Parts: sequence; C-alpha cells; structure tokens
Amino acid sequence: MRSITKTILVGGGLVLAGWVGWGLYSTKKAESVPYEQLRTINGAEIRRYPQTVLVETAAPTQRVAFQRLFEYISGANHGDESISMTAPVETQSGDSIAMTAPVRSEATETDAETIRMAFYLPSEYTPETAPEPTDTAVTLVTEPQKTVAVDQFSWYAPEWRVERRTEKLLATLEDEDIEPDGDPYLLRYNDPWTPPFMRRNEVAVEVVEGE
Repeated sequence: MRSITKTILVGGGLVLAGWVGWGLYSTKKAESVPYEQLRTINGAEIRRYPQTVLVETAAPTQRVAFQRLFEYISGANHGDESISMTAPVETQSGDSIAMTAPVRSEATETDAETIRMAFYLPSEYTPETAPEPTDTAVTLVTEPQKTVAVDQFSWYAPEWRVERRTEKLLATLEDEDIEPDGDPYLLRYNDPWTPPFMRRNEVAVEVVEGE
C-alpha cells in the first residue's frame, strides 16, 4: 500500500513538473506586444502602446472566434503565410465586461451575444505587409498609438472575475479623475494548457491621452 501511494505521489509530481515546464516554455516562446509603463495607481498600470496591427473577427462564441483567427495565422490568408501567435489575445463582450460593470469582442443592443476577438500580429508586420485574410469574416485592423489602463490577475478568467476586476479598474480611474475612452476588454497571455497559477490576464481600457 505504501509503495502504491509513493508511486502515485511520484507520478503526480512528474506530471505537475511537466505541466509547469510547458507553462514556462510556452510563455517564454510567445512574443508579447511591447508597451511603455507610465505609472502605477492602486495596483493598476497606465501604459502607452505603439501602433499595432491586429486580425479580428466577430462570432457568436469565443470558440468560433478563436478558430477563425487561429486558421488565419495557420495560413488562411493571401500568401499562405504561417504567422507566429503573439500575446495577448484580446476579447470584449458587452455581457461580461460592459462599461457599466484582453484573443476583442463587442456586443450591440441588437446582438448582445456577439463576441469580438483579436490577435495581435508580430511586430514585423505593418498595415502594408500583413497578409489579407481569405475568410471574409476576418479583418485586419490598425490601431494607432494609445494610452491604456490595465488591472492584472492570475488563474482563470470567468465572467464573474472579469466583471469584478473591471469594476475595480473603473473605480480606480474615477478616483484618479482619469477618463476611460471606450469599452473595457480582456487580455489573455497564455495558451489553454498553461497551469492556472501561471496564467496572466488583464482587464484593460483605453484612457484619454495626456493622463
């Protein structure tokens, strides 16, 4: 009995070590969107991002949106290019992270279930060199330089946690007299197989320049 218990413990330890190892590898391997940290207020960061190029889609579910974007970076584009996946993935939905409450999504009054999700393209791509998607439901978007406020958290990002962190971020901005400029969104930096305690998530919202 003692031998069986030991075997289970050793086996579990090896599995955990492998899981953590994968998390470290996948996190280190992924290119992240660069930014300049301007300051920190009550645990939130104010950042400045350069111009970025994103590929985005609107879909009924996150799974459908992710699949479309993954197909794009896997070669479903004019040029059949395989494109490295860049962190984070940006999502936004009116149900889960609306202003009243990053893989980007938006909901409207007529289509409250629509999710808009976006992948950032690696920094080597410009609006002129990014390959056009072959799927008409997928589009390229160029975002100008922007100032963003973010609140970072770990583990999984269920709707209730995203709502709570969004409320905290918006309350912090209100206390500091910083005006949001648009809807909040969710940023996720890790692949689905990364251990939850190693995950990096952020709720973010663009703020008025000069803050």
